[in-house]
Amino acid sequence: MRAILFDGQLKFLTDYPIPAPEPDEALIRVRLAGICNTDLEIIKGYKGFKGVLGHEFVGVVEKVNGAAQHLVGKRVVGEINCGCRACDYCRTGLGRHCPSRLALGIRGKNGAFAEYLTLPVNNLFHVPENIRDEEAVFAEPLAAAFEIPDQVHIRPTDKILVMGDGKLGILIALTLALSQAHVLIVGKHQEKLKIASGQGVAVVGLTDLKVHKSYDIVVEATGSPDGLTMALQYVKPRGTIVLKSTVAMGAEINLAPIVIDEVRLIGSRCGPFEPSLRALSEKLIRVGPLISGIFGFSRAGNAFDMAKAKNSLKIILDFN
Repeated sequence: MRAILFDGQLKFLTDYPIPAPEPDEALIRVRLAGICNTDLEIIKGYKGFKGVLGHEFVGVVEKVNGAAQHLVGKRVVGEINCGCRACDYCRTGLGRHCPSRLALGIRGKNGAFAEYLTLPVNNLFHVPENIRDEEAVFAEPLAAAFEIPDQVHIRPTDKILVMGDGKLGILIALTLALSQAHVLIVGKHQEKLKIASGQGVAVVGLTDLKVHKSYDIVVEATGSPDGLTMALQYVKPRGTIVLKSTVAMGAEINLAPIVIDEVRLIGSRCGPFEPSLRALSEKLIRVGPLISGIFGFSRAGNAFDMAKAKNSLKIILDFN
């Protein structure tokens, strides 16, 4: 099969073996897969992963190794974390944090930049018919945005600042705006900010944002090692900072302001698929404007080059 392998460098292969599903796993033929910032960070050395990249996908179940034969032929997206289902974490609903978990295209499990992938059937979610493939491929990053209201109580009176006008930052801003709180997204790229403003979210350029500790919640989605330091300039005392960036390179930070201002710091990663798919199905969030390009496998190298460009948003690989 065609696959994009990373073993210290990117390799675009046409003869990679088709994976065999383990018991209670499904074999899924990938239709579309999205390039995420995490994929780009892995190429820089994040997590030390080697294998087939990719974790954002939509595909069709071709085979099930187990009883869930009703899934065959279904169009699906999938939770990327595969817990052991036996430890205390998994038994108490924290399978995403299972110490021995695998993560699709990130940790110990070949990912979605291939014609086929495997996932446990319990990780799969059926895609409603009124969601196009190009929209469904956003289900995983949109789920990550919906993790924030699952972690933080958001009041209609809250002032929320979303830092970063990349793919995830925009999805977060659109998601949090559904709460009726006042949401402002700040970034450096006017064309990207227009996508958020086009769906009713207030926007501001970074150079025009007044440095003042006036926000109840600050979501850091800059993709920069210095994002937390920047976020501390804007969060109120006893406010909340939500960290979304995953970067290969670390940064030194003065922790004193967190203590002095009694700031609550929350790490936030993957999230629930049900509200994500519902938002896509009910057209509460329009993801089409975030697509910067769709590339076939023969142009996958160009796709990665474009994904790294500062003016790009979502780049999609087409394995049809």
